[in-house]
Amino acid sequence: MSGVVKDTDGSPVSFANVVFKDSFEGTISNEDGRFYLESDEKYTTVVFSFIGFKNKEVTLEARSNYKMEITLEQEASSLDEVVIFSGKQSKKDNPAIDILRKIWENRRENGVKKFNQYAYDKYEKLEFDLNTIDSALIKSRIFKGMEFIFEEVDTSNITGNTYLPIFINEAFSKVYGDNLINEEKEILEGNKNSGFENNNTLIAFLKDLYSDYDVYDNYLKFFDKAFTSPLSRTGIDVYNYVLLDSAYRGDKWCYNIVYYPRRKNELTFKGDFWVNDSTWAIKEINLQASKSANVNWIREVYIEQEFDVLNDSIFLITRDYFMSDFSLRDKEDAKGIYGRRTTLYDDYSFDIPKDKKFYKTQIDPYQYEVYNRPDEFWDERRMEELNKDEKSVYKMLDTLKTVPRFKALYSIGSVLASGYYEVDNFDLGPVFSVVGFNEAEGFRLRLGARTYFSQNDLWRFEGFGAYGFRDQRFKFGLSGKVLLDRKTRLTAYGGFRKDVEQTGASLTSTTDVLGRNLASSSLVTVGANDRLTRIKLSTVGFSVEPIKNFNVRLTGSYRKLRSATETFSIDYLKEDGTIGDDVSQPEIELGFFYTPKRKTSGFGVERTVINDGDFANIYLGYTYGLKDVLGGDFEYQRLQGLYTQPWNIGGLGRLTTTVELGKTFGDVNLSLLNPIPGNQTLFSIYNTFSQLDFYEFVSDEYVSLHFQHNFGGRIFQRIPWVRDLNLREVIGFRTVIGNISQSNVDINRSNIIYQAPTKPYYEYSIGIGNIFKIFRIDFNIRGNYLNEVQYPEARKYGVTGSFGFDF
Repeated sequence: MSGVVKDTDGSPVSFANVVFKDSFEGTISNEDGRFYLESDEKYTTVVFSFIGFKNKEVTLEARSNYKMEITLEQEASSLDEVVIFSGKQSKKDNPAIDILRKIWENRRENGVKKFNQYAYDKYEKLEFDLNTIDSALIKSRIFKGMEFIFEEVDTSNITGNTYLPIFINEAFSKVYGDNLINEEKEILEGNKNSGFENNNTLIAFLKDLYSDYDVYDNYLKFFDKAFTSPLSRTGIDVYNYVLLDSAYRGDKWCYNIVYYPRRKNELTFKGDFWVNDSTWAIKEINLQASKSANVNWIREVYIEQEFDVLNDSIFLITRDYFMSDFSLRDKEDAKGIYGRRTTLYDDYSFDIPKDKKFYKTQIDPYQYEVYNRPDEFWDERRMEELNKDEKSVYKMLDTLKTVPRFKALYSIGSVLASGYYEVDNFDLGPVFSVVGFNEAEGFRLRLGARTYFSQNDLWRFEGFGAYGFRDQRFKFGLSGKVLLDRKTRLTAYGGFRKDVEQTGASLTSTTDVLGRNLASSSLVTVGANDRLTRIKLSTVGFSVEPIKNFNVRLTGSYRKLRSATETFSIDYLKEDGTIGDDVSQPEIELGFFYTPKRKTSGFGVERTVINDGDFANIYLGYTYGLKDVLGGDFEYQRLQGLYTQPWNIGGLGRLTTTVELGKTFGDVNLSLLNPIPGNQTLFSIYNTFSQLDFYEFVSDEYVSLHFQHNFGGRIFQRIPWVRDLNLREVIGFRTVIGNISQSNVDINRSNIIYQAPTKPYYEYSIGIGNIFKIFRIDFNIRGNYLNEVQYPEARKYGVTGSFGFDF
């Protein structure tokens, strides 16, 4: 059933209780007084109540009751209670707060954390439904030839909206944990899905959206946002709490506490929970995200968790239900997609230790039988039966995949998501890099392709061709890689590229043979972007992953470098006194890459990262330049390091920090030094300096720091006339210090005057994000080096922007 609760004046009653009579099944109305409630049981009466109002019982005339309008009358004798409880609650003399403190004191003693080791079975069902189906949608040309799918349309018992099941994924796992060494391992024993059997990336991405959480944590992360838990130690600053009731839940006496947010637009919930009066463990809890929360594309988030009693003092989670309503528009009648995850837990066991190697040993990422279990497997391990709608999805989507029009729509979606267009066993693209512009090439066209038989290809070839209309030259690149051992991910790779490159666009060097930088192909730049280099790069190497997310690479490369424009020079003084205008240089690089908590999909030679930007990135590299080998011009050694770390700082938003450092030992020319990465584009590019031109600073040793913090609307939400825009504040600070040796200065014969940031250069930015939900604009300010003789026209102020689809 669904509807709205109002008072006699027609104003919505927020956070009213809606409970089936003589049951413990209920919910709470939202800020607008709206509610929805469903049950597998057949109840005939529902009770509406709120402090200060008379209780109202309503007889349900049908199995499903939609768009109900309930009016509550005030009780004169309870007006004082309304004053106390309807607004912000006092933190003093509030019994609900006293109970909350008891929960904090005992939180680490509840559940599996009380044991040294634990293990349990986990069944997860993930479903997606297209909602708000109407006659206009059914008759739409987009579904021509696919009308049969609407035979499966049903009506939600929760919202009253029609919906069409479009996807279901089931997974059964064994989970093991050791609290003494803080390790946990989940072993997937079975996976079954409809519609996207070969698209493990999509499945993994969707599952990551619904990542596991613990309601006892201070912050619950959903959709890359940190919601304040109602059980958080900081909860009393953002929630109001009311002790509403006490009763037996099963055979345990529990208190019922209602909570709701103190302010709008914050990442908070409203709902209630039942807590045991002796162990202070949560027995049941429901959470519904505030409709005003600053989250894009999601209209509703609703969560239910149930816990069971192991003995007199331990409560274990048995059921976790998570429902979300995705839509491009916030209006209730807008079409969208329901996402529902149901996780069930069973067969707990404790204090059975396993060797540390058990948690460290990698599991083969692909086992055919895991994804092809027979029906008998699921009949035995499925912890709740599939309903009629869920069973129909498997059959309907098997038929749908044979429809040509569906294949066409799927291809369009795939292009938008991956940037590649599929033709037989080849992908053409990236389609977003077809057109570019720079001073050396003028307008540039680029076409690329790669082999693609499946996401799990054990080998892959890739190439591109490009043509510049100003220099009238053809550029191209070819690369290949093959996975030699799946368990250790031993991979061999190599390739060749002939292209134009902006070599001063990043500090940490790369030997990616097909690597391209936005700086050398952007359509619009600030000032002259003519400091470009023609490069011929050949590479060959091996990589191995002995430990999960720890990669070791050994690469040999050979580069030939020459200036790409008449206004840019890389000239240098040779040992024989002549001037060199090009560079031939072989290198050997040993690189170590560590990305803890990175999640990937696939087991082929290339894997897709599904939680990009949500894990640390650590790199340490050693490079040796060879002289007189293959005509090498310089002998040198280079050490480089990089550490990027995202930090979720609870209700204060998300901070990203990066430190880079490096040093080159030996004398080299400009093209082998470390220019501080400027940014002459109109795009906000992280890890570059927006107010520096390319090659404005040149160094052979450096330390660079970057900080970027997104408050997520924390400040704007407190400004009445701004909060409804759901804007987000972003601030940044960037600094670098470096040096250039005198011997490197002495051999310089280029038209670049070497200037190193011997005193720290810095700049900062203030940004406004989430403009129209997809755009961010940054106002950048240069902090110093404003009156240097070499650069009298230094850019003190600048504006850059970026696009992105973020929740």
